[in-house]
Amino acid sequence: MNKNRALLTVIATVSVLALTGLTVVAQQQDDEPPEMGFFVTSVGIGNGANLGGLAGADAHCQALAGAAGAGNRTWRAYLSTQGAGAVNARDRIGDGPWANANGLIMASNVSNLHHDNSNFNWEHSLDENGEQFPSRIDGDPDFTEHDVLTGTQIVGTAYEGSEDRTCGNWTSNDEGSAMLGHADRYSFTTPGSPWNTAHPSRSCSQPDLVATGGAGRFYCFATD
Repeated sequence: MNKNRALLTVIATVSVLALTGLTVVAQQQDDEPPEMGFFVTSVGIGNGANLGGLAGADAHCQALAGAAGAGNRTWRAYLSTQGAGAVNARDRIGDGPWANANGLIMASNVSNLHHDNSNFNWEHSLDENGEQFPSRIDGDPDFTEHDVLTGTQIVGTAYEGSEDRTCGNWTSNDEGSAMLGHADRYSFTTPGSPWNTAHPSRSCSQPDLVATGGAGRFYCFATD
């Protein structure tokens, strides 16, 4: 009887230790930061606002994410198109939540993202490598790259009408104009500027995107 009792005690102890170990592992997993699901591109494509259409922009997002170790996810550019078959940027980025490279949740869902409940600002709107972009609010007062291509209204939808706001649906590096957002949420030194709808570009050329205050960057979101 004593041997049986001792055996039962050992089994009970091992079971408790096993369960405790599982609890510790679960807690460690819960403490891990969420996987990156958002970034501002560290570089544009370099051909003005000619991104090769949505497909080219998506491929750029996927390539940058892959180089940063996040290529296991499906990435899409936050861009709208106009005209027949117009596409809303908000409809192509998944459901969220989306974390930046540091694990901070930028927005929990599409509604949160578009109703000023997001964490978009210079500190948190990081590129795929976790780096901040040049901004007047923390650098040269005469230089910034806070302009981000979106072609999108403030609620995340495409523009209607004939006025070009997407540089020919992201195929022009010359004529036309693109709606730009301010990734740092600043207009010069004034806070509160929209992250996705701040002002149109001068044209679609790379020099004019730079002169406006950008570099042809855009936002990328993981859809899964």
